[in-house]
Amino acid sequence: MRIEDKLYLVGYNVDEDESHIGVSDPEECKKCQGRPCTYICPAGVYSYDDKEEKLSINYDACLECGTCRIVCSFITWKYPRGGFGVQYKFG
Repeated sequence: MRIEDKLYLVGYNVDEDESHIGVSDPEECKKCQGRPCTYICPAGVYSYDDKEEKLSINYDACLECGTCRIVCSFITWKYPRGGFGVQYKFG
């Protein structure tokens, strides 16, 4: 089974008012070598636009695994507010 098929089984309750993921220093993020957050996230939450020199975060697809916090010191991450975030269908 492909990872995309497995991710389809995950549900999300998106908090439209507040993102639980951010970037602490966007200027330092621009200088990051290799941008590990863009390929280490299993859900593909992060992408970098070279033309705009900006990291895009699709926070509503976050699996809350915390991998991004380990590989990038510029990512700010906290658990979503109560009732929001990832909802696993099978436990």
